[in-house]
Amino acid sequence: MPVISLSSITNHICQGTDLQVHDGELLVLAGATGAGKTTLLNVIAGLTSYGGSVQFNGTCVDSLPPSKRNVGYLFQDFALFPHLTVTENIAFGLQARGLDKKVISHRVSELLALLKIESLNNRYPKSLSGGEKQRIALARTLAPHPEILLLDEPFSNLDQRTAKFLRLEIKSLQQKLGLTAVYVTHNQMEAFEMGDRLAVIKNGQIEQIGTPVEILFNPITPAVSELFGAPNIFQCSRIDALDFGLGKANCGRLTLIVPYDGKAVDKIAVFPSGVRLSRHPINTPMPNRLQGIVLDVRLKPPVVMVDIQVNDEKITAELPSQLWEKIHIEISDPVYATISLKWIRVLTK
Repeated sequence: MPVISLSSITNHICQGTDLQVHDGELLVLAGATGAGKTTLLNVIAGLTSYGGSVQFNGTCVDSLPPSKRNVGYLFQDFALFPHLTVTENIAFGLQARGLDKKVISHRVSELLALLKIESLNNRYPKSLSGGEKQRIALARTLAPHPEILLLDEPFSNLDQRTAKFLRLEIKSLQQKLGLTAVYVTHNQMEAFEMGDRLAVIKNGQIEQIGTPVEILFNPITPAVSELFGAPNIFQCSRIDALDFGLGKANCGRLTLIVPYDGKAVDKIAVFPSGVRLSRHPINTPMPNRLQGIVLDVRLKPPVVMVDIQVNDEKITAELPSQLWEKIHIEISDPVYATISLKWIRVLTK
């Protein structure tokens, strides 16, 4: 599948932006709203004007229209035709290319089976759930056998549980089909779940590119650190294996239960948005239940940053402003915290 190379891309947002996407990888473009993520997708697809050069496997495609670039584009909006059945929606692009009916029928059947949606073939969009609609939109995107898959926050309109399931499904399909893919998001957990590598973009410029672990533990600019919540980083002095892929990590006088695969652990990162606070002891089976003292409170609407001291370690929590107003904890107050495993990452030596 193609290597995508962007060289000196210039337009209304980008000013000489360079980016390379490796063969068969899923690269996540992460950044705040307006950073230029969708603009770069549109440059790759040929949907917007630009200066500079776009190459697929070393071949310049600047003069090719979108229809000739063999790119599949999955948008935020499902954009299904309400008057067409599921089968007809998937077949629409193939019919527009004038392909033989037998070829179209075979390809549609393949995709229905691949995405496990055969039972939906004769239904109309109005009778489908959000997750089902997104599967149909994905099938339609994959129908012409694209070599490149572009995804622009495709699950932003779905509930969290459905979105997580479909993210895993798309990642599996991307690997199975060997597609080179670029996935846009401003959601930190999506970025870390999906990306083989992450490219952090701000004002149309690539701030940093690397693996999720590299970006998390070694941000090279304040913009990169802030995008992922300026994670709490702890040096791990010892880790003992527990059952079920977990380990008990000693970080100074702080003890945390973390995901553990048996390798020596160097550092542990905890996302501030994954630290939940309460005025009262928390009765829950969650493994990381801590007690501390509030050190500092910083208002950054729509969130509040709260530093707490647990033993001799400082942990920063990020809470929605509305939640902070409800619990109303002040500096020097005792506080109780929980940290879910999904908000913890480890750096092995």
